[in-house]
Amino acid sequence: MSSIGTGYDLSASQFSPDGRVFQVEYAMKAVENSGTIIGLKAKDGVILAAEKLILSKLHETGTNRRIFNIDTHIGMAVSGLIADARQIVEIARKEAAAYRTKYGTKIPVKFLNDRVSMYIHAYTLYSAIRPYGCSVILSSFDNDEPEMYTIDPSGVSFGFHGCATGKAKQSAKTEIEKLKLGNYTCKELVKEAAKIIYTVHDELKDKNFELELSWVCKDSKGVHEKVPDSVYSDAEKAAKQAMEADSESDTEDM
Repeated sequence: MSSIGTGYDLSASQFSPDGRVFQVEYAMKAVENSGTIIGLKAKDGVILAAEKLILSKLHETGTNRRIFNIDTHIGMAVSGLIADARQIVEIARKEAAAYRTKYGTKIPVKFLNDRVSMYIHAYTLYSAIRPYGCSVILSSFDNDEPEMYTIDPSGVSFGFHGCATGKAKQSAKTEIEKLKLGNYTCKELVKEAAKIIYTVHDELKDKNFELELSWVCKDSKGVHEKVPDSVYSDAEKAAKQAMEADSESDTEDM
């Protein structure tokens, strides 16, 4: 029995006969149409990298960012619908602020992950609302311990050493699996993150993009922040050189 086109996608609270919730699947499709974001956990911190697709030549650099600060020690990268993502960022910031007010200390990222994932899941339960069309990656470096979690539009969350969401997530995961993440420092891993974003970028369909990089690590003293300009430029330069070397080797093989 086919459940496609028979009305089972009209409500997020209704299952199809084969156990699917179509509106959640549609939300995941919205994520897959977005730029790729990746998270990499090094031995001394976490790197977040985002491929922000530029749809207009009039776009102003630095706007509509896809990497946000949640608390001093927590960063969030988002893929999917940016308007939905901003709402999730606002919820996460309120949770972090409420925890700090109540307990007088910064929120553990695992607790924040549980709270945000429950909130996202709640939006898959009622017919009057729709699921959030975004996936998020949470990163933290607290008590000298790097942590990273992802949450998808269904509210399911996992902890990862390396993860990717967005348009080219499968290609990005393949590249991430080649890395021995535990052997890298954050300064070394920034270059690898930039290389992965440049490698999986589809130049035919999406010609222009802006690379975003952030870290929370020992070098940043446990504070989530954009990578310094010097580190950013070195990483971007290394990524472009790697791309040129790959294209030259492909040409020689032909």
